[in-house]
Amino acid sequence: MAKESSDRTTIDLFATEKRRGRPRSNPLSREQQLKVNKRNQIQRDRANGLKRIELKVSQDLYDALNEKALASNISRSQLIESILQQQVDR
Repeated sequence: MAKESSDRTTIDLFATEKRRGRPRSNPLSREQQLKVNKRNQIQRDRANGLKRIELKVSQDLYDALNEKALASNISRSQLIESILQQQVDR
């Protein structure tokens, strides 16, 4: 039986080092936790009918979007989506 790094149920069977103090609350490394969380987020987004778009912008535009979103009391992604929707509707 081989050790699977993402296996949460049998990881204690393969523990080779004893550590002092409080045990880790999550047996996965931080990198693996991030991968699991990102995968779960993508699955939630898909279930809600959302698609991913990635874009790179200048720092000035990024700051302006943050300020406008904060002033409008919405998230930056909601602001960008509303701007794009307005352009598509024209």
